[in-house]
Amino acid sequence: MHEAKLYHGSMSRAVLMRRAMTVRTRFAPSPTGLLHIGNARAALFNFLFARHHGGEFLLRIEDTDRERSTQRAVDVIFDGLAWMGITPDEEPVFQSTRQDRHTEVALDLLARGHAYRCYCTPEELKDMRERAIAEKRPPRYDGTWRDRPPSDWPQDKPYAVRLKAPQEGETVIHDLVQGDVRVANAEMDDLIILRSDGTPTYLHAVVVDDHDMAITHVMRGDDHLTNTFRQAMIYRAMGWDLPQFAHLPLIHGPDGAKLSKRHGAQSVVEFREQGFLPEALCNYLLRLGWGHGDTEILDRDEAIRLFDIDGIGRSPSRMDYVKLAHLNGVYIRQADDDRLTRDVAERLAGYEGVTADDALVDRLRVLMRGLKERARTLVDLADSAAFLGRSVPLAMDAKAEKILTPDALDVLKRLAGVMALIEPFDAPSIDAALRAFADEHGLKLGQVAQPLRAAMTGSNTSPGIDLTLAALRRDEVLARIGSVLGRAAHG
Repeated sequence: MHEAKLYHGSMSRAVLMRRAMTVRTRFAPSPTGLLHIGNARAALFNFLFARHHGGEFLLRIEDTDRERSTQRAVDVIFDGLAWMGITPDEEPVFQSTRQDRHTEVALDLLARGHAYRCYCTPEELKDMRERAIAEKRPPRYDGTWRDRPPSDWPQDKPYAVRLKAPQEGETVIHDLVQGDVRVANAEMDDLIILRSDGTPTYLHAVVVDDHDMAITHVMRGDDHLTNTFRQAMIYRAMGWDLPQFAHLPLIHGPDGAKLSKRHGAQSVVEFREQGFLPEALCNYLLRLGWGHGDTEILDRDEAIRLFDIDGIGRSPSRMDYVKLAHLNGVYIRQADDDRLTRDVAERLAGYEGVTADDALVDRLRVLMRGLKERARTLVDLADSAAFLGRSVPLAMDAKAEKILTPDALDVLKRLAGVMALIEPFDAPSIDAALRAFADEHGLKLGQVAQPLRAAMTGSNTSPGIDLTLAALRRDEVLARIGSVLGRAAHG
């Protein structure tokens, strides 16, 4: 019960006053699956809003669904947020540890007449719903036990605790994104806050946790808007101030339909595996539903400086994977070469036929400046760099085979002698030697570079041939030329 003590009964008045004056946001995922991109954006917005206002960002794991909540899903949430650079200002709170506090509040509402015992059985509730549907009425609880006196209570029979919802007037939520949203109280039924087995319901637990954690702003997907009206009843019954709400429009697929597997990656894990940099994904998510003029590229410091709720739009956003990949390419070109080298080397360790050793790392480091110019993802980068870790004989693709004509093989044979004499064996010296060779033999530079490129990579693409040769180093260059010539000699 560490978290429950932390947020109930142990805070000094000074601490309470400080919190009352501090913006406090929270991200509260359920650990029942992967960290969905919509949830990741909500976490980012809450984090940036808190930082922008000099406040605090908190993390709560809503793990009360014990059957579906898993430690693996908890780890995925922690890892995903850490990868995105979203760090809470306090230790994470696990909702399951606070059940005693949730129950305490429910029983307090019961004792003060704001809630009541409901002894309806599951069968009776089912009949109630079916009868309402048959009569074309909303299938809501009909208040059977709402005003029954204690003398009617059955002995030794389990009961749920229901909140007494107001039956007249309307409830208004002043939403910072959606504006004023209203619902007639007659449309809401009496919410169960404590089940007949003694466990608190999710909607009730969320209110108690947000109050005890002194959350000032609840920013979440607009699919929670209906829940907000029901949760507002609990706040008001307890005499607690409501936090300010901001319901974010959902993220749809490129076609406007609900985001699904057929559209592409949906979770943070998938985007990481597909080679997206965290700063690129965060930049993209920031601009997905929030805007600041025409500004597209925003690093973390600039995002914190500019982000506020008034920039969030009301319409659903559409995921644009092409735009994300383009933005990721921009960030890759700006990224530190040593960082990219480490990541690509780790990815290449899983490639068939690639030896991920120190030699590969050295080659990557030399060639990274050229490799990253065309890459949109780290997967692109790894694919284009895989030739650096392959052993001879290299497999040749169709385009490489087309390049390696008899004339091209003759050029390679002559170039082997040139390669053996270049000193030092670095990009400037290699470039000078290749240009001199082309001039001497009346060839265009492409007629010299392309056979070399095919022999070095097994394809027709690579960074500048001078950089490529320098990265492979002389012995490997000669070995690859020799392999191609030897294969041709043996037909």
